[in-house]
Formats: sequence, C-alpha cells, structure tokens
Amino acid sequence: MATAVDTVLNVALPPFRESLNSLGFEVYPLKIGWYNAVVSQAHQLPYPENTLALVVLSTPSMFEKVFMPFLRMGCCKGVRDPIDQCVSQNIKSCVSECLPDQSVDIMFDYEMLPSRKPKFLAQTAAHVAGAARYYRSSDVQDPPWGNKKMFGVCIHPRLGGWFAIRSLLVLKGVEVGEALQQVSPPDCVSSQEARIELLQRFNLCWRDWTYRDIIPTEERYSPQQQEYFITPPDQRGELLKQWGFLPEEDTATQISTSSQG
Repeated sequence: MATAVDTVLNVALPPFRESLNSLGFEVYPLKIGWYNAVVSQAHQLPYPENTLALVVLSTPSMFEKVFMPFLRMGCCKGVRDPIDQCVSQNIKSCVSECLPDQSVDIMFDYEMLPSRKPKFLAQTAAHVAGAARYYRSSDVQDPPWGNKKMFGVCIHPRLGGWFAIRSLLVLKGVEVGEALQQVSPPDCVSSQEARIELLQRFNLCWRDWTYRDIIPTEERYSPQQQEYFITPPDQRGELLKQWGFLPEEDTATQISTSSQG
C-alpha cells in the first residue's frame, strides 16, 4: 500500500514539476535538514529535518513563456516589480492546481524577515538540492585576492549563470526520510584557474555578465531579456513604456531592486 510520502513524491510532484517546466522553471527536491546543516543557526528553517522542500529556478525560456504574456495582459500596471509578481502568480497557481490538499509554505528570493535577513539563502538551497554548485572563496586554493571579501555564485551545469533562483517551497508535514537521497551538484567549474576567473568576473565586473558564460551553455537570455535585466530597476518602468506595456500615467511606477535576473 502506498504511503502518504509515496503519494506526494510519485503522484503529486511529477505533474507539479511538469507544469512548472512547461513555463520555463526547474524544480529540485531537498530535505530541510540538508539546508540547516550548512547554514548558521540564524538562517536555519523551523521545520523537522526530514521535511520535504522544493527549490524553484527560472530558466531563460521563462521570460518569453511567462513574463512577456504577463506584460501583454497588462498585469504590470501599478506593480512594484513585474518579474517578482509574475513569478509569484505562476508558482502559486501551480501549487494550487497540482498540490491542492497539501499545506505549502512558499518563500521567494526577494522576501525578507523583520530582521532584514532573507527568508532563505537561495544559493545554498540550490546547492544542497543538487541544482547548481555554489562556488565560493573556500573553493579556491591560495586565492589571489587574499583576505578580500568575495561573494560566491551558483553555476548551473547546463545553463551556466543564465538562470535565477526564485523560490523555496516547504511541504509541511511531508517527511521523506530515506525516500530522498542527496545528490551533489555537478562540479562544472572544476579547475582552480576557472574558479578564480569565475569569482573575479562575478565580483569585479558582474555588470558585463561574462561570469554567466564561464562554461558552454545550452541556453542564454534573449536580447530583449538581457535588455530588461541590464536596465537599472528604477528605470525599468520607462523601458516597459517604450515597449508599449505601460501607459503614460504609470511611467512613474517604482520598480523595486529585488530582481536582478
């Protein structure tokens, strides 16, 4: 007889994953315990360690499959950040349709706690789920930058840096135990030279986006998508006006700084 966990893993999750895949997202399962084991106590999530969670990434195709239709329907009027709103609507819709009887806590990459800490550490979640490897200074032997602070960055094995980590879903009450085994993310930037180059590109010249092409990729952002994300957030309202998606009276709409693509 199938258990409740079997039903979630083998019956409910495949349609949910397929639904999001069709919209340009990818879904990877993880246990809360994997995440809590590698973050500080201040960032740990308050769920049992075997609780099932899902990290959701957006791929380059999401922009054309979901965001452009969102704009054409006029959904960006009066919206603080159109990308955040679009992603939120679509993920929540898929949860409602595919997991209607499941209690799910949904966290987005742009959300903050009252303490101003992020609700979850997106790159860490993607790493422990096996979705994308999180490269940091600790992955480099004798770094040329010495003790200088260098931020880490996730690289996807097929998409390089052409993706974004959007959400973490926690399926409350679903404890998977041995039914889910952890898989290490592919080490696609394996040489010390390439890791140094990646971290230097990301930290010192991230605006030129060359870090995203640190490995050959199967898919990249379209020219229009690149134009949108390279435009400073507070100027995207004007860009949407130029594209014909925002009327004159809404051109002062403040676009937040949370979504960087």
